[in-house]
Amino acid sequence: MSKFDPRNADPKSADSKSADSKSADPKGSDTKSADTKSEPAGRFAYDGLDRVIHEKARLSVLTSLVAHPKGLVFGDLKLMCGLTDGNLSRHLQVLDEARLIEIEKGYDHNRPQTVCRITAQGRRRYLDYLKVLEQVVQDAASAAKPGALKPGSPPLGGRRLKLA
Repeated sequence: MSKFDPRNADPKSADSKSADSKSADPKGSDTKSADTKSEPAGRFAYDGLDRVIHEKARLSVLTSLVAHPKGLVFGDLKLMCGLTDGNLSRHLQVLDEARLIEIEKGYDHNRPQTVCRITAQGRRRYLDYLKVLEQVVQDAASAAKPGALKPGSPPLGGRRLKLA
């Protein structure tokens, strides 16, 4: 084995990847080579699970905003999602950068107020995400049914181990 030589390292090292992440696709999809894009996804790959939405806190924020299309005040959204001020602020920033929500800062009776609303694009992407998630649930339910696998067949995606 040869030693690692930084001069021969991939130019997309961890340092340059973090800098590139700011200009990444707002959907949160990974950058893939052309060869990978042309290959069909596996049956259970679920490429439609949007990484920006799939994170638990952001999913709860978007679900709350879908249920309240006129928007929610920051404090109410914080309570509904069970998040801290800082945690909610960071997740709202990610969703805003992805253009899934809009944030309106203003005043109510001379007190600062932040209102968050889901955008049309955010609603569309959320509903697309739910369709894929429903497929995940259907596939899991089908696979969990008794007799879903034929006796003696390896589990899906698995291989039979040879025992010595």
